[in-house]
Amino acid sequence: MTQNELIQALPKAELHVHIEGTFEPELMFAIAQRNGVAIPYQNIDEVKAAYQFHNLQSFLDIYYAGANVLLQQQDFYDLAWAYFERCAADRVVHTEIFFDPQTHTDRGVAFATVINGLQAACDDAKSKLGISSHLIMSFLRHLSEEAAFATLEQALPYQSQIIAVGLDSSELGHPPSKFARVFAKARELGFLVVAHAGEEGPPEYVWEALDVLKVNRIDHGVRAEEDAHLMQRLIADKMPLTVCPLSNLKLCVVNDMAQHNIQRLLKQGVQVTVNSDDPAYFGGYVNANFTTIAEALQLSADEIKQLAANSFESAFISAEDKQYWLQQIAAIA
Repeated sequence: MTQNELIQALPKAELHVHIEGTFEPELMFAIAQRNGVAIPYQNIDEVKAAYQFHNLQSFLDIYYAGANVLLQQQDFYDLAWAYFERCAADRVVHTEIFFDPQTHTDRGVAFATVINGLQAACDDAKSKLGISSHLIMSFLRHLSEEAAFATLEQALPYQSQIIAVGLDSSELGHPPSKFARVFAKARELGFLVVAHAGEEGPPEYVWEALDVLKVNRIDHGVRAEEDAHLMQRLIADKMPLTVCPLSNLKLCVVNDMAQHNIQRLLKQGVQVTVNSDDPAYFGGYVNANFTTIAEALQLSADEIKQLAANSFESAFISAEDKQYWLQQIAAIA
């Protein structure tokens, strides 16, 4: 079995994907036309050309502009369903999807419109594609603590549909500790918690996510390698890192995929996983991330299988489900 055949055959869980970041240019253009929303592009090629950026903030500017065309429950359904079809193609059998309600509610779109559209797609993915999923509500860290509390309040009627809360958007200048009280309240209410840390931000942000927010997972976390004590902590606690290689390359967290540290982290015993982040913008879904690092880092079959196994070990699923998928992975020669 070739490297690519192995990657295709392995069942995988995706734990770090922003549903708004799966918005392919063709679908964006179609929904803009359907909703009569003016966008500054005359055709799909112009939309594709706009999907160019040079750092996290310039990406976020385009990302939020694209989200403006999402207005109706059907829009959110279509967005999520297109992503689930990509999952099916990549043999992603479980996914935990970030959504940013503030991106939409701040535009006057009702919270219910967003989550009901996404949940309907999740339900159909389970019944039609056999893909299980959870929704993770992320707070936008460039906004205020007060705004995050308001969003948490809006989410309470839908708590049974939201497995966890997260923290995303511009990292620099917005440390996890800014949201300490919001996360404390979320934990008190019974939500699991995750947070982006150690992508553009320093290792200190990872420490804060661990000790202040008391997260169950770290999203990104690649800069943790700069702090030996932090590395020891991550390994000892079996703290998952949801790493996004193509995203790291596109946003210049690394300048060459051959220099990416995911293999070093894996060899040291960190529970790293492979994810796509914002695949419509960063050039590939889960399998593209796997194949790119496998080739660039000359990953062994055992390393590839371990990364797939880590995705289930790190997922918010039952012990029985974890064991089932780990057995499926082990059975692949």
